[in-house]
Amino acid sequence: MIETEDAQGRLRNREPTAVVDIGSNSVRLVIYEGLVRAPSILFNEKVQCGLGRGIAETGNMDEDAVASALAALRRFRALADQARVEQLAVLATAAAREAGNGPAFIAEAERILGQNVTVLSGREEALYSAYGIQSAFRDIDGVMGDLGGGSLEVVQMRGDHIGEGLTLPIGVIRLSERAEGDLARAVKIAREELKRPAFLKEGMGKTFYAIGGTWRNLAKLHQASLDYPLRVTHHYEMDAQKALGFLRRVGKNHVEKLKGIEDVSRSRRALLPYGAIALVELIRAMKPERIVFSSAGVREGYLYGLLDDETKKADALIEAAEELSILRSRSPQHARELAAWTGKSFAAFGIDETEDECRYREAACRLADISWRAHPDYRGDQALNVIAYGGFTQIDHPGRAYIALANYFRHDGLKNPTLAPEIRKITSDRIWDRTRYLGAFFRVAYLFTAAMPGVIGDIVWRERDDGTMQLVLPERLAELHGSRPLGRINQLSKIVERDIELVVDAA
Repeated sequence: MIETEDAQGRLRNREPTAVVDIGSNSVRLVIYEGLVRAPSILFNEKVQCGLGRGIAETGNMDEDAVASALAALRRFRALADQARVEQLAVLATAAAREAGNGPAFIAEAERILGQNVTVLSGREEALYSAYGIQSAFRDIDGVMGDLGGGSLEVVQMRGDHIGEGLTLPIGVIRLSERAEGDLARAVKIAREELKRPAFLKEGMGKTFYAIGGTWRNLAKLHQASLDYPLRVTHHYEMDAQKALGFLRRVGKNHVEKLKGIEDVSRSRRALLPYGAIALVELIRAMKPERIVFSSAGVREGYLYGLLDDETKKADALIEAAEELSILRSRSPQHARELAAWTGKSFAAFGIDETEDECRYREAACRLADISWRAHPDYRGDQALNVIAYGGFTQIDHPGRAYIALANYFRHDGLKNPTLAPEIRKITSDRIWDRTRYLGAFFRVAYLFTAAMPGVIGDIVWRERDDGTMQLVLPERLAELHGSRPLGRINQLSKIVERDIELVVDAA
């Protein structure tokens, strides 16, 4: 029997870090594996407490909601101790900030948790939400909006620059109470409030980055309405104008008959119309080209803010792929060598790449061997599902499709492309071609290396005067020549439409 104290499914030398987020709608604990560029979640629990309910009318948080939140915090403290959390941050947002009984609640929360609670100002909340977007996206240009229960934070963003920001009192709970349940009145309130941030007009034709559980649930319902093949909300994109019809239906409370509504909790359903109204009115005020949904918000932004500048600059996609390679592939070093070799192979065959396509290829190489323990008949499906639905950031949905399909082809072959799954629908022809090229190169490489390091870097491409490409084995690898590699090379030849021969360099 193998005995080990620490699970091999976790990276070593990581100290668990946790964030408790005391929001106006829910109280949540998230425990991360460590404070790194692409943190993996060890544990995640949310309790719908509704601390923000009643504040608009009474000025105080409801006593039952406070009791529910404090009970959740007792459990969260015990869970953090059980997970051996080294660093615990506790953040409180609009409800605790604005309620008359907020200070008493915070004092009791600090007693239960045994540490200080940071009550974020509206400006700080907006800043951490903006950091969350910076942590999870590339080429940022537009406006970020974080919709909570009590408030909506909107911030102008471009690249590393965080511009103007404003906190508006139209979180879904606050908006519903201010409108006294009247949806038409809620529209007027949201419209009036969204006149305040003048910088919204500067976002015309750009991107609106949507944060918050209510908006993510709208994204899920929109995906269901379209039978969208990749049910991941992070970096899901809506055409802003085309989405208005769907959002207005939700804003009129036509939700119970929506496809996928059974996957939305009862407590969340009542808030969906107000989330839809806020988004419709934001589109009206800003006129963005697209809406992009984010799974990263205040919690992720807070952790991102703790990183040093060098770590912040690291590519979160490559970091996450590298970690998964370390945990699940036979040789992470081989995966890195494969990334270098396929880059040279693409160049040798004149296959051009954009900057993002290069990133996708490098990530795909690091993930190319993560399903080796599965039954051979199911390695392709396992790789596709793990990658397509992985917790990756700094990647859009076509990028996920690129990485997932390349590894699907690596295991399941390329003879019958009609066998490729539904995820093909979200790829362009250009991406589709490159997934097949990369899959074909993978199928050649693994027959020479057996997934072991120190081999593939010595196998090079050479072009003859007549245009034929030669895959050149050094003499020390001559015995790797064989019928199986020749078959894979013939397959690659058909995919790239070039004559290829396998030769041994006797020099």
